[in-house]
This record gives sequence, C-alpha cells and structure tokens, in this order.
Amino acid sequence: MTTRYPVAGKNVLITGAARGIGAATAVELARRGARLSLVGLEPDLLERNVKELGDGHIWVEADVTDQAALDAAVARTVAELGSIDAVLANAGIANFGTVRTADPDAFARTIGVNLIGVYRTISATVPHLADSRGYALIVASLASFVPMPGGAAYAASKAGVDSLAASLRMELLPFGVDVGSVHPSWIDTDLVRGGEAALPTFKKMRTQLPPPANSTTSVEECALAFADAIERRALRVFVPRNGRIISVLRALMMSASAARLTRRRVGPDLAQLDKENQAQGATWR
Repeated sequence: MTTRYPVAGKNVLITGAARGIGAATAVELARRGARLSLVGLEPDLLERNVKELGDGHIWVEADVTDQAALDAAVARTVAELGSIDAVLANAGIANFGTVRTADPDAFARTIGVNLIGVYRTISATVPHLADSRGYALIVASLASFVPMPGGAAYAASKAGVDSLAASLRMELLPFGVDVGSVHPSWIDTDLVRGGEAALPTFKKMRTQLPPPANSTTSVEECALAFADAIERRALRVFVPRNGRIISVLRALMMSASAARLTRRRVGPDLAQLDKENQAQGATWR
C-alpha cells in the first residue's frame, strides 16, 4: 500500500501559480485542506485565484529569476502561514525554433526560468523545508529524456531540472526533506495551445511523435497527479502514467537509427518551423 502524507493543514508554496497547472493544482490541494501561497507574475490572476480558493490562502507577485523577490515571497509566506511544508516548483516557459535561427537570448531566458528558477526556488525555501521535514516537487518533463527537434531550449532546461532534482534529493535527504520530479507530456495549457496556434508546424510535429509522447492530458487530470505526488512524497511521477516508457526507452530513442528516422520524418518541417517562429518571435508560458 502506498503511504500517504495528507496535505490537510499543511502549507504549500506554488510557483507559476497564476494559470495552468499551478493554478489547477492549487485548487485540488485546497480541496484537500492545504493552505496555499501562490507565487507568480500576474497579480490580477493570482488575486482572483486566491479569492476563489477562499480564506486562509495568500498570493505574492515574484519572478523566479529574481532572487530578492523570491526570497521576499518566501519570507512573507512564512510570516503569514507560519511555515512551508511543501513546495511545487512549477514556473516554466518555452520557446521554439532550431539553433540555426533561434534567438540566443530566448534560449537563455528559458534556461533562466525553467532551470535556474527552480534552483532559486529551492534555495529560498530549503531552510523552511528542513524545519518542517517537508517535500519539494520539481516540474521536469518527458522532454527531459527525449528532446523534440526545434525545442532545444525547453529540452535542455528540463533535462537539467531532472538532474538537479536527483542531486537535491541526495543532498536534502539527511535533513528529512524529500524531493520528487514530475514528468508531464503535453498538458492542455496556454503554453501548449499558444505554441500550436502560432506555429502550425509545431503542432504537426508534436502529433507525429510516437505514443505516449504525442498524447495530451487535461490540466485537471494533471493537477490530480501533482496533488497525489505531493501527498505521497513521490520520487518520480509521469503524467500520463504510461509516459514512464519514454524514460525506459531513452537509449533506443536517442540511437543513431532513431536519429536517421527523425531526419527523414521531420527534417523538411524544421525549415517551416523556423519561418513561423521568426515571424512570431514569441515565448510561451
């Protein structure tokens, strides 16, 4: 039987909580009795979300790339809620386009939010997690294991997140803090919808990926998986569950034979993706 650590009465800080997975997971955790600190960049949405959650929750505007702002958000969380029992490091963005044409600053921004932002989040919260012998759930991706052509920045950031979570897990174990990583496939969020609407070739390439890497999961189903992971203090979680096969088959999918197949199947699409990306010049979150 899986051991559960109910979140009722526990304080959970969520980054990237204004919309998408972060906002939906907050709703599910609040339903289970947790008190939430919602951290993000869109104050109007954060305030609305907290009002909808009801009494006992707070929101703080902070950018995970700004250590001072993040430290202040953590300090306010502890001052108002009393402690931090769990952290969901969820803030993330994506940009698309090949290395040949993509803006290096866009690459750096994605790494800064998705990877360094996670490090900053854990750095700011770990003293309080040690006090509570708490739990951190870090959002990686199936792209941690198998990158998609045209998505180098996102894949690199999420591969780094997976390795970071593994290192943190070993470092924090002596302090009673558990660290888990969660690896979603495509979730029906603004990030995915925005990318597909602006870049039709991205949508085409995504749907041609082998199962389960081409599946889309509802944000509500994803939130349930995230909340369950926090309550189980899970080590590694896949959304959907059959995404685990991607990590198991990584060596095969990264082989020379797979590279030749990829070149034949998506090579012609990359030039079109670059044209669409250069026309948009956008980053999605």
